[in-house]
Amino acid sequence: MSAQTVETILTQHQGASRDALIPILQEVQEAEGFLSREAVIKISKHLKLPASKIYGVATFYNQFRFQPKGKYHVMVCRGTACHVKGSLKVLDTAMKQLKLSPGQTSRDRMFSLEVVACMGACGLAPVVNVNGEFYAKVSPRKLTQIIQSCREKEAANAHG
Repeated sequence: MSAQTVETILTQHQGASRDALIPILQEVQEAEGFLSREAVIKISKHLKLPASKIYGVATFYNQFRFQPKGKYHVMVCRGTACHVKGSLKVLDTAMKQLKLSPGQTSRDRMFSLEVVACMGACGLAPVVNVNGEFYAKVSPRKLTQIIQSCREKEAANAHG
């Protein structure tokens, strides 16, 4: 994490009060990719708020994350249409294949897993998004193939 980036953002919010908390959290996450412990502590000092209060607000909104995204960021839609079409089985498969719970990133930072309420692609349910690429009508088997393809890409890059 770049302490300089967080400092720069906080400088732009001189004299800010607690109503600036969410915009500051959004800017820090936009710049850093996630909210690190160090960033939360700096924000806490700047706004004169306990870090626990900041975590309370940040964990309430599912847009904030406390770990960096993996190289392959896997988002599984759990909206109504996707749920009806079987996205729970797809999510279970993702969790087993990646050995992650939603909101986590693998130690090697290769994969991260996120659950989203709706991707707005209900006609294609169930939908999975990997790094901005949408996959339609995803079955557990199809998700296994998508993850395998990401792993094969990495293996090829490592050897060539």
